[in-house]
Order: sequence, then C-alpha cells, then structure tokens
Amino acid sequence: MRQKIIFLDVDGTLVDYENRLPLSALDAVEKARGKGHLVYLVTGRSKAELYGDISALEYDGFIGGNGSYIEVGQQVIKEETLSVMQTKEIVDWLHERGLAFYLEANSGLYGSDNFESRGQSTIQEYAKGKGQNVSTVREVFPELLVGVDLYRSDINKISFILDCYQDFLDACERFPDLKPGTWGGVGESALFGDLTRNNINKGSAVRQLLAHLDIDPADSLAFGDAKVDIPMLEAAGVGVSMGNGGPEITAMADFITKDVNEDGIWHAFEHFQLL
Repeated sequence: MRQKIIFLDVDGTLVDYENRLPLSALDAVEKARGKGHLVYLVTGRSKAELYGDISALEYDGFIGGNGSYIEVGQQVIKEETLSVMQTKEIVDWLHERGLAFYLEANSGLYGSDNFESRGQSTIQEYAKGKGQNVSTVREVFPELLVGVDLYRSDINKISFILDCYQDFLDACERFPDLKPGTWGGVGESALFGDLTRNNINKGSAVRQLLAHLDIDPADSLAFGDAKVDIPMLEAAGVGVSMGNGGPEITAMADFITKDVNEDGIWHAFEHFQLL
C-alpha cells in the first residue's frame, strides 16, 4: 500500500472531552506509523495543551491554533501570531466588557483572573453537550496560567466566554481585520467566541503542509468531529467524520466511523487498511 498521511483532529476525535485517549486509538496510530504512514495532529490547541494522555502518543508533526502553526518533526514551517498591539487591544476590550478569556500560545495557556470562576459552568455545559462529565476548569485546562502578563507577542488565538451572542457580534465589528469564530454550540447557542489572524483555517494549513512534503492530496485522510474540521476534510483525499460528529461534518464526510469512545479511530484505520 502506498504511504498515506493521516490528519487527526484532537478533541472529540483522538481524545474525548475529558482528554482521555482510548487505548485502541493509541494502538491504531502506532500500527499505522509502523506501516510507514505519517500521522499529524491538527487542532485548535497550542503545543502547550498537548498534555495528559496525548503525551504518550508519537506522531510525525503538528498543526496547531486551527492552522496558525505548522511543525514537521522539529522544524517549524509556519507560525502566525497576533501582534502585541492586537493582543493588547483584544485583552483590554475583553476586560472592559467583563468577559472571561484565555490566550493560547505554544509557550502556555494564559487565563484572565476570572476565567476559572466564570468558566466552570460553561465548561460543564460544553462537556455535557458532548456526553461527558467535567466538574472544574482545571480538569480541562490543568496547566492554565493565571495572574501573569497578558500583553504577549506569541499568541496564536484568544478564546472568550460568551455571556450572550451579542458579544460575538460586537467582536466581529470591533476587530474587522481579524478572523472571529465561535465554538461549543451552533449559532446563538455557541458558548465561546475566538479571535485569530485572518485567513487561518485547518484546510489551508493542510494544503500548505502537503505541498511542503510534496504529497498528493489523494494520499491523505483527515478525521474530525466539528464544523471547524470541515475545511480540513475538504482538503484531504478522504474525509472521515467521527460518529459523535456534528450534523454539518457527518453530512459532508466520505466515511462516518464510530464514536471516539467506541474505538472510532481503530475502526476507520482498519476500514481503510492502514493497520
């Protein structure tokens, strides 16, 4: 079989929403790499958020910040961060509105002083919507740094809790030069908003990486569970949705595997003869 390159979303795909990596997924990745296939993580997380069970996983490279950062082995081939001025403007605006938030960088995850207290109920609601039980923010973000300088030059993305959907609409108007997004729900039910540099998405990063490695897109497979993963599935030769995926991604996927906690990765790898 020709060498394939496999792109794996993390949350809801590789791990569940309690950050647990099924042993079957770990075995599937190890066996696929043993067969000579390449495995890349593609996630909204920064490198600083690859903790817990994920640290046991060996892979060939990493796309973080929903496409703002690309690493091949130990080589960084792309890193697009917000400027200090942009970060300062966003942080000041969020503080003025009293919104809880955190900054995402490869160096760490930096929270506002009120993120743990304000974020607890939102994190619980988010996890419940994914069929998981989470009690505290620290269960999801165990290495969150609070009480540090937030005017930084290494920030890939800023996520903030929506007290109401108008917070997201106002962010779009206030920062027209940046790319706004929402997650944790569809439309007005979204729980979080986020801001990153414009023209950043998982699909464009996957295409850039394929070109860098000189790999035909036809030899690639992408796995995801959410709307944000759709550009990545569109860029790959084969798009796979997890069984726990949202309606938008399951509707466009080439193949729907089982849920993340029902050996979904193993099932799909076996189906596509990657093991």
